[in-house]
Amino acid sequence: MKIYFAGSIRGGRQDAELYRKVIAVLKENHQVLTEHVGDLSLSTVEDKGDKAIYEQDTAWLRECDVVVAECTQVSLGVGYELAYAEAHGKEVHIFYRPQDTQLSAMLTGNERFHIHRYAEEKELLAQIRAMWN
Repeated sequence: MKIYFAGSIRGGRQDAELYRKVIAVLKENHQVLTEHVGDLSLSTVEDKGDKAIYEQDTAWLRECDVVVAECTQVSLGVGYELAYAEAHGKEVHIFYRPQDTQLSAMLTGNERFHIHRYAEEKELLAQIRAMWN
């Protein structure tokens, strides 16, 4: 299965280490098209240019089988990716820590999105393993 992992880049890299771990679990049995999101050296200003990033990311969104998003860190880009995935009929799973953020009603009120809450990293990784591994 091809997975598009979405996590905050320009919106803040506070959870970059968590993204890296989630991607590692997903990669145990699947192809992650966006494994760079978990790269701890990825800066908030990427080298490729905005147009190239947009074109590559939307191509990956069209190609993927499922979108997995960690949405604790607020990100306009991730929100756009989720809407793009919905418009293209993709299965979407959103993970977040409710003690650290409140998701937009545009996400929680959307019956097509699968919303998963977790409190700790080990709980998140267990949820991911149970779903796809």
